[in-house]
Amino acid sequence: MTARAAVIMAAGQGTRMKSRLPKVLHKVGGRTLLDRVIDTVQAAGCEKIVVVIGANSPAVRELVVRRLGENAVAVQDPPLGTGHAVLAAKAALADFDGDVLVVNGDCPLLEAQDLDPLFKLRAEGTPLALLGFEPGDALLYGRLIRGADGHVLRIVEAKDCTPEQKAVKACYAGMLAADRAVLFGWLDRVTNDNAKGEYYLTQIVALANTDEAVVRAAFAPESAVMGCDTAMQLSQAEAIFQQRRRADFLAEGVQMLAPESVHFSWDTQIAAGAQIEQFVVFAPGVSVETGAVIRAFSHLEGAKVMAGALIGPYARLRPGAEIGEEAHIGNFVEVKKVKVGAGAKANHLSYLGDGSVGAKANIGAGTIFCNYDGFDKFETHVGEGAFIGSNSSLVAPVKIGAGAYTGSGSVITRDVAPDALALERAAQVEKEGWAARFRAAKLAKKAKK
Repeated sequence: MTARAAVIMAAGQGTRMKSRLPKVLHKVGGRTLLDRVIDTVQAAGCEKIVVVIGANSPAVRELVVRRLGENAVAVQDPPLGTGHAVLAAKAALADFDGDVLVVNGDCPLLEAQDLDPLFKLRAEGTPLALLGFEPGDALLYGRLIRGADGHVLRIVEAKDCTPEQKAVKACYAGMLAADRAVLFGWLDRVTNDNAKGEYYLTQIVALANTDEAVVRAAFAPESAVMGCDTAMQLSQAEAIFQQRRRADFLAEGVQMLAPESVHFSWDTQIAAGAQIEQFVVFAPGVSVETGAVIRAFSHLEGAKVMAGALIGPYARLRPGAEIGEEAHIGNFVEVKKVKVGAGAKANHLSYLGDGSVGAKANIGAGTIFCNYDGFDKFETHVGEGAFIGSNSSLVAPVKIGAGAYTGSGSVITRDVAPDALALERAAQVEKEGWAARFRAAKLAKKAKK
């Protein structure tokens, strides 16, 4: 197979998004648009990737360096059009020999399989392969004007189309593939003789025709090539992503009572046989094993739920939560960076942060792991079979031994030995007749008014 490289155009600031965040750093399925495109070109076999960014995009540069290294960054400064953007990657690909794929950095639904027809054209010897699509509404898109044999003669922008050209359904998606040397040879000849004084990538189609090089188009679904220039388009892409994930999980045997109300992330893992109730949100980093039940209105992020566990309703699992087999995390319980053992229960109204809960331990309602002193975090460890009474505050660092009990309402500040009972609360004082005297005084005062 011919070697493949990719140039990802990510220099646009996305002013129509009306956000201070660069366009390609917005997210679909909990993953940035740019990360998703990088994932796609890697899956498509691109061994070298260059991302073209703007001069004032430190956050975008940081992402690219983290994912691909400093050599993957090419800066377009100043921004002078799409052809100029691809030219910015020329030096980074100087030693590369093979096909170069040019893709947009704001197409979060693009998948490797959508690019297969493009590379197929290249493998068949097509010098310039364009990616096209047929939108439901072609009002804003450049049309692919083709000859009788399918050869692409030119791309006509929507505003320049004649009535006959406006009737053409085939549109250009802004992506293409060509041999590196040939591609940059054409780009070196692109001029900026237009109203905006910019260098357009589409001009290479005319140059290829001048050179009598065949230009053909492969086609992808409209959803695959849709960009996210506005908040509305971002929400539309998210909706399509969610529809796909729901369908995938249902096909794999995940049970959902109301799939349209469940939201997934790009890396959510759920095994067949798990049950997901209504209005559950899976933020990134969640895995759920078979037989687990995630009840309604729960939110999970960076958490692992093992087989047969019961979560919620109204539970929150934060990063580092590991819920063991058959364990129960009930309503209004928050778990962060705690490993909960098999069969343990925290059924309601508790915060478990930093530490562990042993197998078959019981955490009473209102229990708090007091893990933070304003500067540092400390751990609480509850042993196997321990019973934590309702409304207990466990002040970390502290260990509750296996089988130990804490009395309801206790503030535990020292370790508790296995099988011991720990009590820490003031002695109860009772004042006989006080309530009756209090009521009488209040009623008398009210009567005088």
